[in-house]
Amino acid sequence: MSENKIKCPNCGNEFPIDEVLNHQAEEKFKKEFEEKLRNSNLEILKQKESFALQQKEFEEKKKNENELFQKRLEQKLEEEKIKITQEQEEKLKEEYESNYKKLQEENIQRKEQNQTLKNEKLTLLKKEEQLEEDKKNFELKMQEEKKALKEELEGKLKKQFYEENELKAKEKDLQIESMKKVIDELKRKSEQGSMQLQGEAQEIALEALLKEAFPFDLIEEVGKGSKGADCIQTVRNNFGQVCGKIIYESKRTQAFSNEWVEKLKIDMRAQNADIGIIVTQKMPKEMEQFGDRNGIWICSYNEVRAVSHVLRCTVLKVFAVAKSQENKGDKMNLMYDYLTSNEFNEQWKAIREGFLSMKHSIDNERSAMEKLWKSREKQLEKILLNASHISGSVEGIAGTDSIDIRLIEE
Repeated sequence: MSENKIKCPNCGNEFPIDEVLNHQAEEKFKKEFEEKLRNSNLEILKQKESFALQQKEFEEKKKNENELFQKRLEQKLEEEKIKITQEQEEKLKEEYESNYKKLQEENIQRKEQNQTLKNEKLTLLKKEEQLEEDKKNFELKMQEEKKALKEELEGKLKKQFYEENELKAKEKDLQIESMKKVIDELKRKSEQGSMQLQGEAQEIALEALLKEAFPFDLIEEVGKGSKGADCIQTVRNNFGQVCGKIIYESKRTQAFSNEWVEKLKIDMRAQNADIGIIVTQKMPKEMEQFGDRNGIWICSYNEVRAVSHVLRCTVLKVFAVAKSQENKGDKMNLMYDYLTSNEFNEQWKAIREGFLSMKHSIDNERSAMEKLWKSREKQLEKILLNASHISGSVEGIAGTDSIDIRLIEE
């Protein structure tokens, strides 16, 4: 940390404040001392002149006095002069020491105050650095969150843009086809933003989506003007068996109507369908996402793929459970007859005989191998015993000489 400095107005150099204050104090005291010393010398000179004048007058008046008196007088004057000079010097010295001591105390106080200020400034700087670091961390965190939110929003916008473009492409195809038939009517509908045209575009897109997602199911379009739902999905399993039906009602309006639910229930009964789904642009007020209402599933166009997958799996599971319960009593009787039949008895006997034969063969092989192992173990012990006798004899003859004839490690 840089010390507090002051700049000279004449030369432009910078000096520490403590040094400047000490220097100024010393200069001030030095000037005051020199001034007092100069005044003291002037007073001494005046006194000398006065004494000289008095001496001269005294000499003129007392020419006839003896030299001894004159010497004593001069000595006395000199002593007085020295005495006065010493007293003045001591007085000045005491004042100097007193002032110097005061300046030292003031200097110590200023240093302590400067140290306190430095400590406080250091603390403030540390706090500023901490605040700056916290600010940078906060800004970094905000940038990361902003980036993540931006990426999420971009993903949603891209997805929405793709789906909207897909619907718009279907609308455009339908518009081109309708334009060939009735050009004037299409212009009028295009200018008014025909809701019927938008609904038909969503119906076509829905059928294409279901055909793409479930290529093995039968996706049927209900003809225009016919009563019933807009689309019927006949669910088939891996064996091509019909497991159930799901009907779809497509709505692309600015408001949701509760009458659609009751109408689709009637259509379900008429078509003998298992599940009904309403695909709508505008969800009910109390529903933010897909859900069930009075036995009818309601979802948006963006959610219909996932919802249809889940509900189709439900239809397949229900069909499988129902199929497993068919002719349950007849199957149990057939199973009992098979288990008590001569065919099952003979097959099981063959399995048991094969198992016992294999077990007997393994036991015989185990007994033979154990006998062989026991024989080889005895031979090995005999070899090791004779080898140890030979090794002992060799060591007794060789003494300290190292001759290693061991078969195995100790």
